[in-house]
Amino acid sequence: MEEKVGIELFYTDTPGVGGRLKKYPEDFVVKEILEMDFTDDGEGYTIARVISRNWETNRLVKELARRLNIDRDKIAFAGTKDKRAITEQWMSFETEPKKVEKLDIRRVEIKDIQTSHRSLHIGAHRGNGFEVMIRDMEVDEQEVIERESSTGEKIKEKGGFANWFGLQRFGIIRPITHEVGKKIVEGDYQGAVNKYVANPIDGEDEECYQARKFLEDTWDIEEALDRYPEALTFEKGMLRKLREDQDDYVSALRSLPHNLLMMFVHAYQSYLFNRIVSERLKRGIPIDDVRVGDIILPTKRNGLPNKDTPVDVTEDNVDKVSKMVKRGKAFVSAPLFGYHSRFSEGEQGEIEREIIVEEEDVLREDFVIPEISSISSTGSRREMFAPVRDLDWKMEGGGLNLSFELNKGSYATTLLREFMKLPPEQVKNYS
Repeated sequence: MEEKVGIELFYTDTPGVGGRLKKYPEDFVVKEILEMDFTDDGEGYTIARVISRNWETNRLVKELARRLNIDRDKIAFAGTKDKRAITEQWMSFETEPKKVEKLDIRRVEIKDIQTSHRSLHIGAHRGNGFEVMIRDMEVDEQEVIERESSTGEKIKEKGGFANWFGLQRFGIIRPITHEVGKKIVEGDYQGAVNKYVANPIDGEDEECYQARKFLEDTWDIEEALDRYPEALTFEKGMLRKLREDQDDYVSALRSLPHNLLMMFVHAYQSYLFNRIVSERLKRGIPIDDVRVGDIILPTKRNGLPNKDTPVDVTEDNVDKVSKMVKRGKAFVSAPLFGYHSRFSEGEQGEIEREIIVEEEDVLREDFVIPEISSISSTGSRREMFAPVRDLDWKMEGGGLNLSFELNKGSYATTLLREFMKLPPEQVKNYS
């Protein structure tokens, strides 16, 4: 499954401990690190820390909007989070603080209610802190201690790991969001709808699998609406649109939340990025140092890469830039390909062109989507190396407890796979 989303190797060469993630929601705790100015006058947007257990972000927002009697686009958040976890994320609401304070939702706690003149948006936080427990490991405790130390010290020595997008970006049980995104980019809206609504996949809930299979085999929309369980909320909404007009696939897609539609396109860009990083590593080119032709992203004051000021690495500046990268003052980047993207030069440019143009047959203009213009993507660049701060590990309660902090956009599970090193066929069960 990891290969399916472009992750083709490991960053470290140490043995793994196997094991299982998220056996219990309490085994995966994530807290957003937010940098934001709050107001003292109680005016503006309501900002709150939302602590949830086993809630997927989009479904939580939908429920919050329903309880507050506001449109879902009146609620914004800094980052999407996994469902099977305990998450602390910041959200902004276009409603009064007292209404947010009165919310009473099962497995949801609202804290630190404040106001700000600015709304939140995706990526508004600086990073995330994690407390993770790996259980049911495949080697004895002494071997776990030796292996975890070997991997942990290697990652500390390197200062981080490969910044691949994790499986959550594409769907743990149904890793297809990038495939839907590719269909949209290609202008094949019927294919995008079919890929998302039908397309049964082994491993998903049996009732969902059978409902999707029925639709795929018969395309009987009316009967499918009766068979689709309530859990498939978004799919049922699309089917209702298709019931009105079976050929209006664009309207069916438009029935989805905008951030989910945008996620399809972003997932395809993420898939291309993963493949590029994998290929660079397979060629033995470091991601924590530069080569002539690379494009780097200098860091801002908060240590995050500044994607608005890319710098080309040339023969004249390669030594200086290399020192910056090694000191954590800049990152080597790869494209999140869009209609304003440009390729690197040198061998990195060869990799990007080979994957994007030759193998995927994608052009810049494909990311202009006239029928749903709001999900057109200019593209950007993303750092290939993910720094880790405050990494610590210990045996606790029969499991391996890890704590660490990552920049926003970096995936904890991509770091954890370096410790676990599960074979690909087990990732679906243990991610």
